[in-house]
Amino acid sequence: QVQLVESGGGLVQAGGSLRLSCVASESIPNIKLMGWYRQAPGKQRELVATITSTDSTNYADSVKGRFTISRGNAKKTVYLQMNSLKPEDTAVYYCYVRFVEMLAEFNDWGQGTQVTVSS
Repeated sequence: QVQLVESGGGLVQAGGSLRLSCVASESIPNIKLMGWYRQAPGKQRELVATITSTDSTNYADSVKGRFTISRGNAKKTVYLQMNSLKPEDTAVYYCYVRFVEMLAEFNDWGQGTQVTVSS
């Protein structure tokens, strides 16, 4: 069973910073991509940033220049450094993984971590 453990959410004032971490379990065989999505109350879940196994990154326009996604040395950890936070960044942030097992592709999600930015 795939397991993603997220940490680093919290309450911060506008203009502040937070760093989210997500660790995937060792049982995941072949990770192709990891990333972060977020969901604000009453809104659909949306992409924040992703990073592939070859370190290619993709960001939502709303976070470009403020957020940075990176992978840990173990390659089963992903970080999201969030700077210059705005109240509109308030949401539950979900870690996401796409992996391949037995030639089939699978996706999985973490439980989510709350990020609240006060004005």
